[in-house]
Amino acid sequence: MSQSSKDPITAHLKLSRDALERAAQDAGLLDTARKIADVIASALRSSNKLLLAGNGGSAADAQHIAAEIVGRYKMDRPAFAAIALTTDTSALTAIGNDYGFEQIFARQVEGLGRRGDVLLALSTSGRSANILAALKVARQQGLVTVGFTGAKGAGMAASCDHLLVAPSDDTAVIQQIYMAFAHGICDVVEQALTQKTQA
Repeated sequence: MSQSSKDPITAHLKLSRDALERAAQDAGLLDTARKIADVIASALRSSNKLLLAGNGGSAADAQHIAAEIVGRYKMDRPAFAAIALTTDTSALTAIGNDYGFEQIFARQVEGLGRRGDVLLALSTSGRSANILAALKVARQQGLVTVGFTGAKGAGMAASCDHLLVAPSDDTAVIQQIYMAFAHGICDVVEQALTQKTQA
């Protein structure tokens, strides 16, 4: 057995590389990502907002994506509206205490979401109850629903207008893939909106 095959770091990097290569060669997945970029850019161009939700590592990813939209990805440009529903500890604990953990995102979508907004929901399993509840409320309120998930989460498609399925069933790799896509999407969105503001 080679030294590299015994090294967890090397093994993880190879697993990540292989999954990213599969993603980069998947025409359907790339087309989905482009559609997601288009709907987010269209919403922000129309003065709507992007709401994001996820649990655990996906909560951090939601915050990361929101920061790229409100702050900047690569270009100096006006700020755009993005809110990670994972950051308000008072809302999360009050809703969790009064309505249950399953409602922590749905209740915020109900209060903050408006027709034409986009909800980007991240769930590596595609089965997180609080994510599915948020998507249900978002649909009822006329938001565009977007999901990021892994290979075992394809059932989430029933709740999403657009679903990006990372070609892996390893949680860490799924998150790495959908953050790679998220950065690409942020690039497309930023370029589209910067062109609009410079016109």
